[in-house]
Amino acid sequence: MSETLMTIREMCDTYDVTPRTLRFYEAKELLFPVREGQKRLFTKRDRARLKLILRGKRFGFSLEEIRQLLNLYDMGDQQATQLKRTYEVAQLRLQDMEEQRDELNEAIDDLKEQLKWGERILDSFANDKKAAE
Repeated sequence: MSETLMTIREMCDTYDVTPRTLRFYEAKELLFPVREGQKRLFTKRDRARLKLILRGKRFGFSLEEIRQLLNLYDMGDQQATQLKRTYEVAQLRLQDMEEQRDELNEAIDDLKEQLKWGERILDSFANDKKAAE
């Protein structure tokens, strides 16, 4: 493996993605592999971008948000704009995730109460059946 370029297979093995995923990201202008005929070779920059794409997806960012954030890299301000905007988007995403978690916790608590109620009803049926015997 070259220190600077990786094949599509090496990328797939290293980052646990499929060739289809890499081609999709390329089509969405998130990755820009070097082409040698039909062969795609990924640079160090592509690898860094892929790590950020995968992290962004894990956090629930849309591909369009990720693309916009990645495109801020070349602003010429030592990534200050990119970092500031990423921080803002991440804060909003964290707020959304916390709200989702709270809603999920509430739903879990409600379901637990319903299960307790159901258990009491089932127990009373069983007790009624025993008393009738």
